[in-house]
Amino acid sequence: MDLLIPSTGLLFWMSLTFFVVLFILWKFGFPVITNMVAERKAFIDDSLRKAHEANERLANIQKESESILQEAREKQALILKEAADARDAIVEKAQEKARQEGARLLEDARIAIDQERKAAIADIRKQVATLSVEIAEKVLRQNLQGDKAQMDLINRMLDDASFNK
Repeated sequence: MDLLIPSTGLLFWMSLTFFVVLFILWKFGFPVITNMVAERKAFIDDSLRKAHEANERLANIQKESESILQEAREKQALILKEAADARDAIVEKAQEKARQEGARLLEDARIAIDQERKAAIADIRKQVATLSVEIAEKVLRQNLQGDKAQMDLINRMLDDASFNK
């Protein structure tokens, strides 16, 4: 039965030892332990705060990078649009120049054709006039072999000339 109920002396010395150990722990151990726990808590809180700040910075960096990428895409689209506009302007300018050159060549060809036609007409008229004079000369020589026939022709011409005036 001694095992279940300790004796008074044992109980006294156990209680005295317990209170001495409790006092020593209270005086020297618990403050150190609570300081270590507080330091550990402060370290964990600081680490969590830094991790949260790092996550916020990372989110900001991601937002900035997305913003920069979006801006780069917009600039790329603008540059591509400007390049397409410049290409279209160059093509349009080249087409307009080709149209003008074609119109100029066509006009030059028309002028050359017109000059050739006028020269051909003038040449034909000259030839016709020469042939007409030769034919008239031959016809007149045959018809006007006498002086009387020549005088009749001269009088008729003078009469026609005075009528036409």
